[in-house]
Amino acid sequence: MNFSAWGSARARERAEVKEERKNMDQVKIKAEVRTEQGTGAVRRLRRQGLVPGSVMKMDKSGVELIKFSKHEFMMAMRGHTSKQLLVTLEMDGRDVPALMREVQNDVIAGTPIHADFSEVSLSQKVRVVVPVYLTGEPVGVKIGGGVLEQVLRSVEVECLPTDIAEKFDVDVTKLGLDQTLFVRDLKLGDKFTTVTRGELAVAVIKAPDDDGSAKPGAPAAAEAAKAPEVIKKGKEDAEAAKPEEKK
Repeated sequence: MNFSAWGSARARERAEVKEERKNMDQVKIKAEVRTEQGTGAVRRLRRQGLVPGSVMKMDKSGVELIKFSKHEFMMAMRGHTSKQLLVTLEMDGRDVPALMREVQNDVIAGTPIHADFSEVSLSQKVRVVVPVYLTGEPVGVKIGGGVLEQVLRSVEVECLPTDIAEKFDVDVTKLGLDQTLFVRDLKLGDKFTTVTRGELAVAVIKAPDDDGSAKPGAPAAAEAAKAPEVIKKGKEDAEAAKPEEKK
């Protein structure tokens, strides 16, 4: 057996798989410049299976109106969960790298009815909000019997458009009882600069009470203690306001 030829074939196969995965990750949307404006015109576009959208120019000199196929857009977005995603808009024979900023969906059908994009430079960093997902069973829950509470569900970071992450998976297996994971503790890698304040809590392991339930947070307990006074004060204000209402 020719091991050299076999090794070369395996290398080519791995390269092809890598390129195929890269192409799968790229989101390309065929779009056209839109001249239709106004409620009636936009409704007609949607009845034709098109989605109206807009692209903010990179120099913020203005907004370009676009339209694209709803079906093709939904197919391109399959498997992507992030609301802020790098896409390539294929317009008039040119590829425009853009950051998908917001997608509005039909309340009943759940299908896209409008999308906003911002043109970006692939060599300039942008700020995006990325969801945070906790993974693993914390030792404080498994052994200490505590309760894991996720306080912060997303963080704002700065990175190149090509490095935008759809989510951050954060391992909390080493988090012990009464311990807190802060934003400054997140290991996001060298590609990302955290914009969210480092002192903000991401997750905490709350200790259980004697009856086995988790302890309520101090702020929550304080608010609960104040509740009767707030209600009483509200009643007094209502009593005082009655004569004024009669006038």
